[in-house]
Amino acid sequence: KVRKKALSAFDRDQIFNRVGSVVDYSAFRKVDMVIEAVFEDLELKRRVIAETEAATGERCIFASNTSSLPISEMAATAKRPELIIGMHYFSPVPKMPLLEVIVTPKTADWVTASAVEVGIRQGKTVIVVKDGPGFYTTRILAPMLNEALLLLEEKGEIRHIDQVMRDFGFPVGPFTLIDEVGIDVGAHVSGILAKLFAARGVKPSDAMPRMFADGYKGRKNQKGFYHYHADAKSLTGIAKKKKEVNQNAYKFFGGPRRAKQDPEAIQQRLLLVMVNEAAHCLQEGIISTPRDGDLGAVMGLGFPPFLGGPFRYLDRRGAQAVLDEMLALEQVHGPRFTPAEVVREYARGGRRFYA
Repeated sequence: KVRKKALSAFDRDQIFNRVGSVVDYSAFRKVDMVIEAVFEDLELKRRVIAETEAATGERCIFASNTSSLPISEMAATAKRPELIIGMHYFSPVPKMPLLEVIVTPKTADWVTASAVEVGIRQGKTVIVVKDGPGFYTTRILAPMLNEALLLLEEKGEIRHIDQVMRDFGFPVGPFTLIDEVGIDVGAHVSGILAKLFAARGVKPSDAMPRMFADGYKGRKNQKGFYHYHADAKSLTGIAKKKKEVNQNAYKFFGGPRRAKQDPEAIQQRLLLVMVNEAAHCLQEGIISTPRDGDLGAVMGLGFPPFLGGPFRYLDRRGAQAVLDEMLALEQVHGPRFTPAEVVREYARGGRRFYA
């Protein structure tokens, strides 16, 4: 920013002066809020909470940047569970505008208000959601990524599916996204969400856990759905854009024989599982309004902005038209496409999510 004249050197120095580093908790005694971002491991997070509580004051807020672990489970062993909250940032944090604040039944109102205020001061658009596996954003993203994996099991092509979804308006395709987030993280999240989806009769693909067990982590270890170069910074622009598909990844999906699937069918399946899960979240009270659901999808997950989000999409198409498509897909693909009751309800009444 200094080089581009968007920030003065003085302001840069002021920012850096507010940042410090420590190797223990001794400097935490007077802090008002701690934001934790350790690996997605429940016991590790509980240990960090215990250590933080021992080193901070009785009104210090503890916020976890988890993307999937239920906050209530992390707070179960805490001395002050009313001070525990989720603050889910999205990568890359400087560029992604959304902050998802996650509250449990025990989270104090003033703690929620403080987390929202911090997010706003950081320049984020904030949505507040209720606690649960995957919260809102991770929960609606997971079925879409799962559907992409199932398309591979049906002999689809990695690059073709990615390109089709980019053409539709997503910033990246599902396999590029999995590689960026990490196959290890994806496998972990799928395990967390498995019980939730199993209750609806949905059996997810087991490909990511098998890939992770075989050493696949995505971009972070140059072993994913695509090949990556350790010296990527030295590559030309063309080489950077044209990643090579890792043909070895197909062994987890029935072998190398591939066929290009119908682009409209790909887009329909990946979009509708996401829209349907968003409807489930509204129905269950994970999100309180369609607006929050649309903001979360567009600003946190790259849902095509021209569609306005899952609920704007339902209004635009009409709940009955979307319901008919979901029911047709349910006949072919099973309970993954069983419509949420709220979609049926709005279709019956000809209702809209926005006035």
